[in-house]
Amino acid sequence: MIVTLTPNPSIDRTVSVPALEHGEVNRASGSRIDPGGKGINVARALATNGTEALAVLPSGGPEGHLLQALLRRAGTAYAAVPIEGTTRMNIAVIEPDGTTTKLNEPGPTLSDDELDALLAAVDEHLSPDLRWIVGCGSLTPGMPTTIYADLVRRGHAHGIKVAIDSSGAPFTAAIPAGPDLIKPNHEELEELVGRRLHSLAEVGEAARTLVDGGIGTVIVSLGRHGALLVNADAVAHASAHVTRPVSTVGAGDSLVAGYLHAVCRGATPREALATGVAWGAAAVSLPGSRMPGPEDIAAITVTSTDTPDLTLCLID
Repeated sequence: MIVTLTPNPSIDRTVSVPALEHGEVNRASGSRIDPGGKGINVARALATNGTEALAVLPSGGPEGHLLQALLRRAGTAYAAVPIEGTTRMNIAVIEPDGTTTKLNEPGPTLSDDELDALLAAVDEHLSPDLRWIVGCGSLTPGMPTTIYADLVRRGHAHGIKVAIDSSGAPFTAAIPAGPDLIKPNHEELEELVGRRLHSLAEVGEAARTLVDGGIGTVIVSLGRHGALLVNADAVAHASAHVTRPVSTVGAGDSLVAGYLHAVCRGATPREALATGVAWGAAAVSLPGSRMPGPEDIAAITVTSTDTPDLTLCLID
């Protein structure tokens, strides 16, 4: 069992256009809506591929009702905490080459009581059957930036591993608490360590610094360059070529889900990374924020190694 916490979920509306023209009337060639939010995406991907997961989220207003209906339709288990505000709606505009332009609303402000209820909903599932807690995504306006650090401490107090995938101040605040897994992208890792990282070697060195500081495993997603894993015992790199990218929305969340899915089944770090990269690449091949299923993932070929080419330049 894996529990995810999404403090600021959304309805994701994806609109496809032949080409995005700024300041002009753009006529869509297609559109879809999906339940959104990084933790929700992780839970959806896990459930689609046979790993038991529960998404904990705040929900309010008409969009909140729609979000819950979409989760039920997707077969994703969830615990929705009622709030007075309205769940946000995010828009992604997708062009034929996979270029994605996002318009993200800030989300509702939660009261102190609502925030306490959200964390209490996680606490209700702290049991020996719980393998991981996953805290993901942005926070609502005014939410304490320490929420992910608190989540790590809550999990560790019960002997449960905690993964964090966020950015900015909430991500930085979580690092001293020592999450068992973090998944920054290239830019987020640069923000964490405060410097540009031009090569795979520099990314590896920065990830090693975080591991030496108490992080269990660091997985850095690198877009078309795949992903690099660093922990105390292993270094691994994996990549997959996507012939026809459709949407990058949810790709990083699918990577996290695939990694955890494999780890819970006893995979080695290199095997789990390869699984995560396969799930992420499969997500890029799908419309909107649709999560990949077994057939989508089986179509992906992954190359992995524990002796990566550290001279690889990551800056175009």
